Parts: sequence; C-alpha cells; structure tokens
Amino acid sequence: MEINSLHVGTQIQVTAGSLGAAPGLPNLAHQSATQGSTVPGTIWADGGLHIGSPIFVPGETVVGFTRAPIVTNPKAAANLSIFKVTSRGFVPTPIDVVVGDPSGPVGVAVNSTQVNMLIATTMNIVCPATTHVGTFKVVGLESEIGAHIAKTVRSLIGKESKIGSFVSSGAKAQNGVLKNNGIVANPVSKTPVVVGRATGNKSFDIPHAVKENKRIRHICAEGPEAGIYVRGKLEGSNVIELPEYWQGLVDYDTITVSLTPFGKPDKSLYVKNITEDKVIVSSDHLIQVKCFYEIWVARHINPNNLDEKLHVVYDGDSPADYPGNNDDYIIGGYQ
Repeated sequence: MEINSLHVGTQIQVTAGSLGAAPGLPNLAHQSATQGSTVPGTIWADGGLHIGSPIFVPGETVVGFTRAPIVTNPKAAANLSIFKVTSRGFVPTPIDVVVGDPSGPVGVAVNSTQVNMLIATTMNIVCPATTHVGTFKVVGLESEIGAHIAKTVRSLIGKESKIGSFVSSGAKAQNGVLKNNGIVANPVSKTPVVVGRATGNKSFDIPHAVKENKRIRHICAEGPEAGIYVRGKLEGSNVIELPEYWQGLVDYDTITVSLTPFGKPDKSLYVKNITEDKVIVSSDHLIQVKCFYEIWVARHINPNNLDEKLHVVYDGDSPADYPGNNDDYIIGGYQ
C-alpha cells in the first residue's frame, strides 16, 4: 500500500506485539509528565527508527540518521544537515538537549573530523579525569576546579590567570608575563630561596665554566634608565649599522657612542652623524677607521606612551607606592 500523505491526530505506534500492549505503556505511547495523558503527535516504536539512506545493518542502532538518498529522492539534496536541534522561536532552556541522567547514565562516542562549539554563556564540565590527545584550543576564559595534570607539551598564547594552588612536577617554560595570585609549589626547583626581604642587589649566580666546585656571582649594572647597548669593531669602514628592532623601542635622542682606536693612536677619531639606522664615524684617515665601539641608548619605558618617564626617587615605603604605572616593571628586590 502506498500513501502520499498521512495525517494522524494523536499517535503512531509501531510494535511487534498487539496495539497498546507495550510494557509500562498499557494504552498509549507517550505521556506528558505534567498532564498524565498522551502528548498529541507522538510516535512510539519498539524496534527502531531509521531516517535517511538505508545503510544501517539490523541491530546496529535504535535511532539512526544518515544523508537522504538523493538518487531516489533528489529534492532531499536541499537538506544541509543530517541532524539538527534548535529552539528557534522558543526560549532556550538548560535541558533542551539531554543525554542520559543520574539514574540512567550513558556512554557517548564521537567520531568526527571537526567539532565546533559556539556557547553563548558558560560551559560546565564535571569530570574526575579528562584526557586530551593532540591540540586543544580555548578562545576566551577557561576555568578549572580540581587537579590538572599535563604529561605532554602545552602551548599557551595569550593571557593565563591562576587563582589558587598550582603544582608543577616537571619543566615549565614561560615566555611572557606570568601573574600568580596563589601558591606555586615545586618539589625540585632551581629557583633561589629568599628568606626575608631582598637586598636590592640584582645578581646572577652560575657554576664556574672550567673549575669544579667553583661558582661565579655578578651584580647587574644599575642606572636611572632602561639602557640597552650594542658594541663591536670597525675596520676599513666608518659606518656602524644600528639594530632595526630599535625603531619604536628606543629614544634616539639619548644615543651615546664611545670609540677606542686600536693598532695605533687616532686623536682625530670622532662621531660625524647619528641617524635611526646608522652611526657615521670619521677621522683624518677618512673611512679607513680602526676602532672598537660601544653605543648606549635609553629604551622607552612604555613604547605605547612615550610621555611616561621613570621616577627615580619618590615618596613611599614600598614599590606599591611608586607614582607611575607598576605594570611596566618587574621588581627584582627592594629594601
């Protein structure tokens, strides 16, 4: 029998038994939890429901969806998706789509080439253990409550904020600013242990390069500016090329140049001109200059705000009293 159109007022039952004899449903297919009566438009089948191409083998699934067979039904090619759930025209609720429940949990397997999730508010995942194999990207705020164990390479581009305890049992490389508002605990660490307040001497301490059981400690140079330098040797030329990356980074008006002749004295040696890309040196020997050079320049405190200056001496009891923007500084020690 072939029917082009079929209208059923209340429900459709497809069953291997007699009509209305389904266990637990004596006289109807589906009841409303609030009304206790049949919800009109209900379909109940005790075997399975397969929609689309007939590619499922018997017993493979209870409900199956595939692409429609456009060979026998060409108009079905207009369907963009195989399966779609939407609340279009209605107010969405947190239980629009439910997979399993506390009394009947289910397993979920996803085999996909790509998964895209656009979540308007929040996504909450409660799970005792989560495993990611491969690249995992998060755009936006990610909040974790519980243990996070990483046994492979983790790459982070952007800002990461951690509030609470952070435990690391391996190597960690940090390129950029790291802000931590909790406790960082490492069972083995190369970080010096500081008890009390720092002396203000910014130093580094390393093993001696050639002598066993010897170490070297140096103190960093200090000054009222963020000074950077280049140095080198001129021989047979009178042009010192300045680094390209200085553009936008330094104040070219603060450049100073020191020249030291070598081979023989040259009292005529001097700096002829300074531009943003080079320093021109001259002497009585024209371009046949032979000298060592050292060039210093002050870096902008804030390249995005060239008016921001360093307050060398200020009123206060701690670095927190600094009158400028403390975000532009890493405080290495204070008294």
